[in-house]
Amino acid sequence: MSVSTKDIRNIVFLSHSGAGKTTLVENLLFKGGTISKLGNVKSGTTVSDYCDDEKESAHSINLSVSSYETGGIKVNLLDAPGYLDYVGEVSSGVNAADSAMLVIDATGGVQVGTNKFWKLAKARSLPGMIVINKMDKDNADFEKVLENVKNRFGKHCIALCYPNGKGATFSGMANLLTKDGLDKLEGTDKERADKLASDLTEGVAESDDALLEKYLEEGELSTEELKKAFRAGVVSGKIVPVIPASFEKGIGIEQIMTMIRDYMASPEDRPGVEVPPAGEDAEPVVIKPDANASFSAQIFKTISDPYAGQISIFKVISGKAVSSQIVKNTTTDNSEKLGQLFFLKGKDQIQAEFVVAGDIAAAAKFKNTHTGDSLSDDKKPLRFAKMNFPEPAISFSIKPKSRSDEDKISGVLGKLVEEDRTFQMTLDEETHELVVSGMGEMHLKTMLNRMKSRYGVDVEVGTPKVAYKETVMGQGDSKYRHKKQSGGAGQFAEVWMRIEPMERGSGFEFVDEVVGGAIPKQLVGSCEKGVLGALKSGFMAGYPVTDIKVIVYDGKTHPVDSKDIAFQIAAAHAFRESCEKAKSSLLEPIMNVELTVPEENMGDITGSLSSRRGRVQGMDSEGGMQVVKAKIPLEEMYKYANELKSITAGRATYTMSFSHYDVVPSNIAQKIIDASSKAKKKSE
Repeated sequence: MSVSTKDIRNIVFLSHSGAGKTTLVENLLFKGGTISKLGNVKSGTTVSDYCDDEKESAHSINLSVSSYETGGIKVNLLDAPGYLDYVGEVSSGVNAADSAMLVIDATGGVQVGTNKFWKLAKARSLPGMIVINKMDKDNADFEKVLENVKNRFGKHCIALCYPNGKGATFSGMANLLTKDGLDKLEGTDKERADKLASDLTEGVAESDDALLEKYLEEGELSTEELKKAFRAGVVSGKIVPVIPASFEKGIGIEQIMTMIRDYMASPEDRPGVEVPPAGEDAEPVVIKPDANASFSAQIFKTISDPYAGQISIFKVISGKAVSSQIVKNTTTDNSEKLGQLFFLKGKDQIQAEFVVAGDIAAAAKFKNTHTGDSLSDDKKPLRFAKMNFPEPAISFSIKPKSRSDEDKISGVLGKLVEEDRTFQMTLDEETHELVVSGMGEMHLKTMLNRMKSRYGVDVEVGTPKVAYKETVMGQGDSKYRHKKQSGGAGQFAEVWMRIEPMERGSGFEFVDEVVGGAIPKQLVGSCEKGVLGALKSGFMAGYPVTDIKVIVYDGKTHPVDSKDIAFQIAAAHAFRESCEKAKSSLLEPIMNVELTVPEENMGDITGSLSSRRGRVQGMDSEGGMQVVKAKIPLEEMYKYANELKSITAGRATYTMSFSHYDVVPSNIAQKIIDASSKAKKKSE
């Protein structure tokens, strides 16, 4: 059926792993008539978890898109993974959604993933609702979890429904807005529900100034007034409704569908998408989801299928997308043909002739279009802001196991990087290693297993070498003569050189102080080439040299035998001798690390940071968690990820980015130098 923009709901489902959101999505698809039989996560038969690695692990790894249509409303379901290692997929879903539904385990309460993913949704000001699942479990306590939610996310999280029974007796719920089902509650449950109903009325009234004034004057509001203000409060984010449920028993599914239909935001309810200004004096433009406007869209997810090729999933921001339409990719500045458009039901494709503003669809086999790219009408090009993904936190070095793997590895890694923007690959120019980086050990192992199972490429995995550097802390001076007279043309060069330390991060500076033509200008250039070559191989442990000033101030030449190669050799030797005379040091990369850890683990965390040579820069409290900012050597971070997981039972997360290079303590530096020397002798 064809739907209008106001009748579309784009909802991203978020939760800590195991809370049940994929089971919820499956129930919604079943109740909405998209599927005729309920699948099961454990048996690998759900619409969302259709990849082999998801079936094998029995949890979501990829963002999955599906939909149902009922009562004139189309609901796009964006089922995001629950493990923090796959936060990039969550980011993609949040970017495409107009509302968020947060699922919380009634027996576990707000967990680290719950907190992290809700924070991502709030960063985009997404309105949403919270569902407390597993209310049929013995130790489920709705009011306890509700209080937990309020403490973490704010007092605007208000109970919309109250559970009828708990544990094995949980059979349904009373609606505190419409008062449906309140008469079935008795005793203390009735008293608590009445109190929460009063809280809901007050919360709704407070979201609207005119309504609040009426409520204060008259002491009550009509159901219609409440429902209208309630929707406005939910759409604006001033109210976050909370309801109980049991997805396994199918309790709460109809209430959730009603909530989605009546109260969740449509694309028209959202503020529009801002196009960054094209020039310094230009103003940003806000694009509203108008189906009659010029076409524009943004790719928010790419799937690399070994058989179907690249599938690009996009949200239409304005206008209409039409099959076989020629559009402009304003990010890469090339034209693309949309080809056959289709809606997704997990892995299944449902053909579509057109897609209206606000809706989500996919197209296959774009030539040069990637995640985050903007598409628009060629006559009215629009380029939306870049999608931001978190920086990788952990790295592996990899080596192909065979020659055939070596031939294919680059292309396969490129496909995986295209599919997941938090997975990155680099060829480290300093260590000459192929390094893959991701959000955690589970994430990287998933991607490397995918390389093998999908594309038949197998690799050996190791810990990346740290890109140490060498420098000097004082001055050094050397005079070196290079003379070669044995057979053929002779070589002669004499170079007088001085070196000095520079500020950290300065790199390298070459200074020509030769006077009187002692070394001709072109041969001074040869000296610089010789020094640049010597910089790469170092003088202590074979690491590149940095933060150093090299001054060539005198020398001697021979009228026949002085030439380019002779002065390169002489300068390289003079450089090494000067460095050996100066006080030298090894430098190591220091990382900015932001850790989010449970408050009860703070003592152990600060102790472990200290033992890892970490320096705490600051702390902050955020929703029951502590955010610790620290600077830690990269070498220590390679070892720290598993330790952090052990200390916090996997509840801590961290992000990491490069800060600067700093001096390695002398006792550790000596071990690094000794290890480098042994490795060099072994290779010889």
